[in-house]
Amino acid sequence: MIVLRDVELRRGVRTLMSGVNVTINPGEKIGLVGRNGAGKSTLFALLNGQLQEEKGDIESPAHWRLSQVEQHMPESEASASEYVLAADTRLVQAQEQLKAAELLDDGMAIAESYMALSDAGAHDAMSRAQSLILGLGFKTQDLDKPVNSFSGGWRMRLQLARALMCPSDLMLLDEPTNHLDLDALVWLESWLQRYPGTLIMISHDREFLDAVTRVTLHIENAQITRYGANYSGFETLRAQELVLQQAAFEKQQDKISHLQHFIDRFKAKASKAKQAQSRVKALERMEKIAPMMTAADFTFEFKDPLHLPNPMVAIQGGSFGYKIEDQATVILDQVSRSVLSGQRIGILGANGQGKSTFVKTLAQAIPLIAGEITEGKGLSIGYFAQQELDVLDLKQSPLEHMVELAKKGPVQGREQEIRNFLGTFRFADQMVNQAVGTLSGGEKARLVLAMIVWQRPNLLLLDEPTNHLDLMTREALGMAINDFEGTVLLVSHDRALLRSVCEEFWLVSRSGITDFKGDMDEYQKYLLEESKKLRDAQSQQDAPAHTPAPVNMKGMSRQEKKLESQKKSSQQLQQQTLKKELTAIETKIKHLEVQKHALLESMANASTGQQDALAKQKDAAMELAKSGKTLKEVEENLSELEEKWLEISHSLEDLLKLPSP
Repeated sequence: MIVLRDVELRRGVRTLMSGVNVTINPGEKIGLVGRNGAGKSTLFALLNGQLQEEKGDIESPAHWRLSQVEQHMPESEASASEYVLAADTRLVQAQEQLKAAELLDDGMAIAESYMALSDAGAHDAMSRAQSLILGLGFKTQDLDKPVNSFSGGWRMRLQLARALMCPSDLMLLDEPTNHLDLDALVWLESWLQRYPGTLIMISHDREFLDAVTRVTLHIENAQITRYGANYSGFETLRAQELVLQQAAFEKQQDKISHLQHFIDRFKAKASKAKQAQSRVKALERMEKIAPMMTAADFTFEFKDPLHLPNPMVAIQGGSFGYKIEDQATVILDQVSRSVLSGQRIGILGANGQGKSTFVKTLAQAIPLIAGEITEGKGLSIGYFAQQELDVLDLKQSPLEHMVELAKKGPVQGREQEIRNFLGTFRFADQMVNQAVGTLSGGEKARLVLAMIVWQRPNLLLLDEPTNHLDLMTREALGMAINDFEGTVLLVSHDRALLRSVCEEFWLVSRSGITDFKGDMDEYQKYLLEESKKLRDAQSQQDAPAHTPAPVNMKGMSRQEKKLESQKKSSQQLQQQTLKKELTAIETKIKHLEVQKHALLESMANASTGQQDALAKQKDAAMELAKSGKTLKEVEENLSELEEKWLEISHSLEDLLKLPSP
């Protein structure tokens, strides 16, 4: 287990942790929560050794292996599969051990290396790595692409896959769902539920925390409090604590007031002076209970739209995609839809199906390839881009962004009004003049929200608005959307937000856009079913083709029939010959596999057995070396036979594909 005892950590004058005591048990799945800046990343840095406590002590098992997502952007020419496979440190170590043993021609070391490879799961390591890659949203054709060919978000998914691939007893995950779509998120949720080690996770996704974690660590005021519940359970327990604390505080305040009243009244009277003095001492000794001190909740609201056209947008025969040097790539074709006033639409669909492309086109961020989009009179769009940097200038300040928006947009405002408005989004004092490039991801997201609210839109196009938002801001966004009088189109992997604000769902796929008749639970089932269909389709694609229908010999001449019969006999003879060869090779392979297993077992027993005399030890070592060489020969023969088996199998498949007379 991991134990923190009276841990203290400071940075300059700021106390990040003070007198922290907490225990983390093996196999626990823990959600680490607290406001931005509370110290969540600080705890991770202490656990992975990047920071050292100034006081106190941190105990953790010396043999525990740590896995976490590397934060740097990977640069590699290796394929995605090779890059993720290389994260299996146990396998890599066994492979290096075997190379060293073969160079030394050490039979015992070779045997031990093969045992280590077997224990590391070398036989299915590549398939495990590729399963992780595919589970996180990549396509089959991506498996052999070089890492450098992927965009930043996809490279970070590969970093997550490496963290999952690495053998570990303790896994630290900081916002693992940030770069994931809903289908990949559901897969990751299922994977982490099966993870056997200890997991500590920072996440702002309520449903993800509830599904995976069973313990919550809450960081507040440089303290860590442990709750034996998932996030929803923590909220309930926390609320009860605060109510009890406030009641105790108010009761103590009544007692203090009574004591102080007695002191003030009788401290000047000689007959009561002794009693008054005893009450002064009692007041001094009293351990003060803090009031229910919680930071003010962040809330905001969308102002009533100036107009409410109906329909907001009408699409007729629309083709959505993108253009590169006048070369158009269509993702969604022949889309005919209307967006009506007051609709709350959740846009669903697997990764890469065109959700963001659809929303970007409606927001006029990219052009429509074909068809027509008709906007209602007075339409005003508030667009939140998936990458908020798309609409922000890193060199400008929040104030400069807002002043420029007020000059161009329909809603005017003086500088002091704008400053006051930014203050409601927690941009106060000098922060309004700070360069956007220096702001955190959550602060940038709040600025984009502020810019949208200022414009008084009647149509909200929100593409993954919760990325970088903490739980409090996510809840504030949900409440603001529910009070919004206009229309909402929402793309999000935050299931709690989709549930709370959307009244209907559109499913985006390569076949276009259709209504999804169901709720989020049914959509999760749909995703799992679609995943199974894809796996089945891939299996059928990999399976040998069926024998084509026979050639119709009706109407042929006698000579033609004779030639076809000879051709048929020749094909059948070739097929029989190849099948016999395959059977013979399979028999040899089985024999060699039995021999290999016997050698490994014999070598393992010999390496662990006790010898009575030095001579016997030397004989055993020589025998092991001989067995090691034999094992190597057996494996080489196996490899040759397997390659030959594949070659003959392909020849037989090609023969079966030929038309049969």
